[in-house]
Amino acid sequence: MSNITLPNLPYAKDALEPYISAETLEFHHDKHHAAYVNKLNELLPNSGLEDKTLAEIIKATAVDDSKQTMFNQAAQVWNHTFYWNCMTPENGGGEATGELKAKIEEDFGSYEKFREEFKNAATSQFGSGWAWLVADSEGGKLSIMKTANADTPLAHGKVAVLTCDVWEHAYYIDYRNRRPDYVDTFLDKLVNWDYANAKYKGQDAGVEE
Repeated sequence: MSNITLPNLPYAKDALEPYISAETLEFHHDKHHAAYVNKLNELLPNSGLEDKTLAEIIKATAVDDSKQTMFNQAAQVWNHTFYWNCMTPENGGGEATGELKAKIEEDFGSYEKFREEFKNAATSQFGSGWAWLVADSEGGKLSIMKTANADTPLAHGKVAVLTCDVWEHAYYIDYRNRRPDYVDTFLDKLVNWDYANAKYKGQDAGVEE
């Protein structure tokens, strides 16, 4: 039987300061993310999905209303692991790099237009959820989507390239109710474009999700 584990953060808890505090990461990773992992492991026995990967669990439960609770836990485990890796303490944020730079300019017209659409998705998502840069396929056309609560591009046949968590627990300690400021900081100071480029090309980037 598979046992879903809580991945370590890809950096020290204080590495994203002053943009995201160690206190936020302690609560967000060690409490919230861990709770999703623990709950999923409670639900897996006798589910018929014990030997599936996390991605397989998400895809199987997304189409089964009777397994909505399991989907929520599994998707949140995956979404959070993806989110941690979308940020870097080293030269993060700003204009896209690599293959994504040209593809963003092709599909959105400019980086500025992409940034505008991504920020709008992140700030207009009502309640809890996520803003995503997704591709139709590996190396395919890019677009912006937002998902509510635990929903994830995996459940919609999309390739996740970049995400910003807009649940309040992601930013409230540091930004209170100023979600737009948090999103600006994420885009301008934290985005890990190396990771986003790898995910766009279907590479594992050395990260197990």
